[in-house]
Amino acid sequence: MATKALFNTVVNWFIRQRIDQIQNFMNHPSETQHGVLFSQLYHAENTDYGKIHGFSSISSYEDFQRNVPIVTYEDFEPFIEKARQGNPDVFWPGYIRKFAKSSGTTNAKSKFIPISEECLEDCHFKAGKDLLSIYANNHPENNLFSNKNLRLGGSSELYEDFNTKFGDLSAIMIENLPFWVEITTTPSKKVSLMSEWESKLKAIVSEVKNEDVGSITGVPSWMMVLLQRTLTETGKENIAELWPNIEVFFHGGISFKPYKEQYHKIIGKEINYYEIYNASEGFFAIQDQHGSDEMLLMLDYGIFYEFIPMDQFDPKNLQAIPLEEVEIGKNYAMVITTNSGLWRYLIGDTVKFTSLHPYRIKISGRTKHYINAFGEELMIDNVETALTKACEATDSAITDFTGAPVFMKDGESGAHEWIFEFTKEPEDLERFTEVFDNNLKSVNSDYEAKRYNNMTLKKPIVHVAKPQLFYQWMSERGKLGGQNKVPRLSNDREYIDPLLKLNE
Repeated sequence: MATKALFNTVVNWFIRQRIDQIQNFMNHPSETQHGVLFSQLYHAENTDYGKIHGFSSISSYEDFQRNVPIVTYEDFEPFIEKARQGNPDVFWPGYIRKFAKSSGTTNAKSKFIPISEECLEDCHFKAGKDLLSIYANNHPENNLFSNKNLRLGGSSELYEDFNTKFGDLSAIMIENLPFWVEITTTPSKKVSLMSEWESKLKAIVSEVKNEDVGSITGVPSWMMVLLQRTLTETGKENIAELWPNIEVFFHGGISFKPYKEQYHKIIGKEINYYEIYNASEGFFAIQDQHGSDEMLLMLDYGIFYEFIPMDQFDPKNLQAIPLEEVEIGKNYAMVITTNSGLWRYLIGDTVKFTSLHPYRIKISGRTKHYINAFGEELMIDNVETALTKACEATDSAITDFTGAPVFMKDGESGAHEWIFEFTKEPEDLERFTEVFDNNLKSVNSDYEAKRYNNMTLKKPIVHVAKPQLFYQWMSERGKLGGQNKVPRLSNDREYIDPLLKLNE
């Protein structure tokens, strides 16, 4: 008891200190970001990249814009490969020994995202501590530090190449976590570092079913698989029966909207839900208000933010604006400069600002994940909002889905084709489709215009997926678990056609 009391005292002291610091960058966002940018430039001015782009001569944001180009992974890859082969001072001082391997959802080719020691400590680990600080500050009565946190990462095997390590970000983090985190989390490090998903899932269930779990952390889709397997194994009716002290789910990676009602049912009691926004490239935002669907943009993690208005997005001429010029409600592609040496890197996510004092955001989609075959500019947040309404109206629930255009042919109008995997099918699929379609019209005026009199777009074509279709498809592609995601929208038929064939 004395040890636990001391631990709680230390934690609460840290929480108070950190909340004050968070409030400081909320009150002084421009000054904080200015400090981040020029600290990065100073640290990297003698690197290869710094010399090429004249970092030492940059004295203003306007200089930074002129000197340093906005890049995609493909543009930056030659520098990453040079660093992976053991060369120091390529784009960040010293050697980069760790790389997060990520294929993303739009490209089968592996990406190797640099993870510096500064990024690991001052971004990813700092964010993990901040998440606990924010939650505990919002819920002083919490018992978070009396029970275990159930973490669910991806493939956790690390590989060595060119004297560097690479693997899933979760593997890098688990291998480098401080000892006190290992004491307070489950499953064990040994199980967490297993690579084969099905064996790992069985081992996780075997360990966690006997723990007193108070919080869970992971991607909603994969966590749902784990919780369902755990209930099957234990014969319990719901998670609260197994873990009566469970109080919060920290989730990220994909939208929580399609899963919200399913979690209410499987948990079996009211708990808190806190969203996070992280990726291999960095940790960006944390839900800081109880019951909110907005996230606070974290400005002191060694990441400098810029934004490209999506209505001006031109891959051949990328032009970004600084944080202080963004507007509420507009879609922006996010550009980051990080303490791992990613300089003006187009991450591929799109966000909307919901507040400017402080800066809070919602993830609205991906620069490559949308449907705009007919000028409808359909983004993922439009679809998820419409699906939530359709499920509510028809008493149904969805686990996974994807959509793509059906292009105009022989004078016929085009359409959007969808495949939905339901945990609870609507009694009337026609009614579901109608509500879905009408709500897309209500949240997207461009879609509504293209649907007028079926002139450009016909009614959506909807298919019901057989059970476990998306799981089977992801398994065949070697993309089970972790940050792997089902591509929700595509402007071509790259994903939906193989799924429809598998569904026959």
